Amino acid sequence: MIVAGIDEAGRGPVIGPLVLAGVSFDERKIKELERIGVKDSKLLNQKTREKLFEKILKLSKNNKIIIIPPEEIDLFVNQRKLNELEALKMIEITNYLNPDKIIIDCPSTNKKKFEDFLRENVSNKNIEFLVEHKADLKYRVVGAASIIAKVIREREIEKIKKRYGVDFGSGYPSDPLTNEFLNKNFNNEKLKGLFRKSWSTYSNLKKNSKQKRISEFFNK
Repeated sequence: MIVAGIDEAGRGPVIGPLVLAGVSFDERKIKELERIGVKDSKLLNQKTREKLFEKILKLSKNNKIIIIPPEEIDLFVNQRKLNELEALKMIEITNYLNPDKIIIDCPSTNKKKFEDFLRENVSNKNIEFLVEHKADLKYRVVGAASIIAKVIREREIEKIKKRYGVDFGSGYPSDPLTNEFLNKNFNNEKLKGLFRKSWSTYSNLKKNSKQKRISEFFNK
């Protein structure tokens, strides 16, 4: 039996892409994932994730990685359809891997609706689905997918930092370095493809900036 896992990295940041990864394994290889220390990527440091990355790919039968840029994320978030965006990409990954069974970390609070959407839209209706919250903590194959997604996301962030010659931290709104960079650069046209403009962290800065300009005009 071929078993696959799907997970994402970078759902919450205001800077950079969202990454989804799917990895499939011969069922007999899953115990090997446990032996090499595969678990939810959030429980591992960056150095360990990087070491496991190549080992996971070597053990895997196949993999599929999708990098979603901020502009595409904004398009769906503005319609309140971020979960739908993830579901569509998960369907694409499932169709590509075409496993016997797939285990998915569910981003939606409505697990049944999310699973039904996946089942209805995949090409192979015989695939066995297991859709759960916190699946990356419970299943090694999903933990493996979470590591692949996290490493790719971290590498993409490093590419962006090198391209612009600046360290803006993790890209998460809670990161002081990210906030400082965002406050200084949210109006910079050269960086317009970098930010998720649908995030309140960004839109509030734009709104406050506009209100300030208006107040300055009337106070002249």
